[in-house]
Amino acid sequence: MLKGFSRSWWQGVKRIGKAQKKQGRQLVKALLAPPPKKPGATTSRPKPVTSRRAIAPAKPKIGETRPLAGKWLAGYFQALPVGNLPARRLSYWLYLPDRASIAGLPLVVMLHGCDQTASEFAEGTRMNRLAEQKGFAVLYPQQSLREHPMRCWPWFEKSIQSGGGDVQLIAGAIDKVVRHYAIDATRVYVAGLSAGAAMAHILALNYPHRFAAVGLHSSPVFGAGHTRMGALAVMQGGSIRASGTAITEVSVKFGGLPPMPAILMHGEADKVVRPINQAQLVRQFKTLNRLGPEHAAPVTFKPAKGGKKNRSNAYRIEDYFVDRKLLLRVCEILQLEHAWSGGDCAWKYNACIGPDASKMMWDFFARHRRRDLEMPSDHQPVDA
Repeated sequence: MLKGFSRSWWQGVKRIGKAQKKQGRQLVKALLAPPPKKPGATTSRPKPVTSRRAIAPAKPKIGETRPLAGKWLAGYFQALPVGNLPARRLSYWLYLPDRASIAGLPLVVMLHGCDQTASEFAEGTRMNRLAEQKGFAVLYPQQSLREHPMRCWPWFEKSIQSGGGDVQLIAGAIDKVVRHYAIDATRVYVAGLSAGAAMAHILALNYPHRFAAVGLHSSPVFGAGHTRMGALAVMQGGSIRASGTAITEVSVKFGGLPPMPAILMHGEADKVVRPINQAQLVRQFKTLNRLGPEHAAPVTFKPAKGGKKNRSNAYRIEDYFVDRKLLLRVCEILQLEHAWSGGDCAWKYNACIGPDASKMMWDFFARHRRRDLEMPSDHQPVDA
């Protein structure tokens, strides 16, 4: 009986692996897809959009979000036109737990990857279910199909890495939610998967006083790419130059950066964003948080777990502490490909087998608050 169970379990693992490889090919195609053509300059007033379908965020499918006691709300942030730049709208979904009437809810901002919607990301990561249990709100900004046919965030563009475009829209949506709901501004966290993780990193670097911690799952290294082909090169091989200088350049631009607690998770078998990126991200966050060998705790190895419930791949944890405060946690997950660990594999880019990335991220976030909410006047970006 045990032998038969082991055989069926292994066959299930192989099926998941094949699905992940197919999804990886889809992600590469998504990144190479040309962006939609922008309308040419015109002196006439643009026609109003009459189709609600064109502007509404994707509706959630039947799954884990609906049975929960909390509220699942759709919204948008509208950026006003500036100079020659037109007005832009960013849709989002917001989950408020049933105890949302209690003032001071923490907020986790979750940024989806390519070929995902906000609601699919919520379902796959099960973050709303965790939010209901632990008592925090979750915000899911959603990339528009008008901006990219596969909803990819343009993390590799230099203007985005400098805090422009979608970064400003996401920051605006966060500010709107913090103002309109009972959110504790000292406990705002940002996380993402793949392209969404890269955007989370960019947000944390450009708005360091707004976020108490950041969580990156399967993220490319920051500060490189700048073209679609360049982005693919980074995903496959990282960037030695960026890993060594990008954080320093941002720090010089702002006149210094505060420490940023971070949890970095990556699959050891990821062939879409290869693990070299995690190694280089570790270097970047060690630079940002001024961490040396003396801050490293002994590496912890967690063996694989079988069984029908709570299955988990083996994984390694590397922690860095400053004055007993955990500033950097690095988790490398064996056998995991390009997928959110411990999610619902009925949804794309999620692996049923753990460890549970959502729980690990929240456990890390819950340790941190951002006390210095106001960005100093000398911390504004300097024009080149």
